[in-house]
Amino acid sequence: MKEFRTRFKLWLSTKDAEGVFGDGKWRLLKSIDAEGSLKAASQSLHISYRKAWGDLKKMQQCLNVPLVKKQRGGALGGQTALTEQGKKWVKAYTGFRTDIEKAVEKAYKKHIEELVK
Repeated sequence: MKEFRTRFKLWLSTKDAEGVFGDGKWRLLKSIDAEGSLKAASQSLHISYRKAWGDLKKMQQCLNVPLVKKQRGGALGGQTALTEQGKKWVKAYTGFRTDIEKAVEKAYKKHIEELVK
């Protein structure tokens, strides 16, 4: 029999906005932190700059907090860095997602694992 693994998509929504924060936006913030710019982050994730900018704008508007601080061009080029709030969101979502992964794995073992042996 084939080997199975659990997979899921996770995101947070509000009454007024779907997909305010989730795995993709979490990866975007982590990539901005690692790469130091929105452009480099979008390239590393293989998404367009326009999508990255739109996702960032949606998060900040819906959460009503600044997640990044930007420094425009100049001799060294522009930079984007996470604000303290941005870092808190990455950390909190990382913990939340880890807890969900553990719960999904536990449910898989309880309900499915015996069926696929």
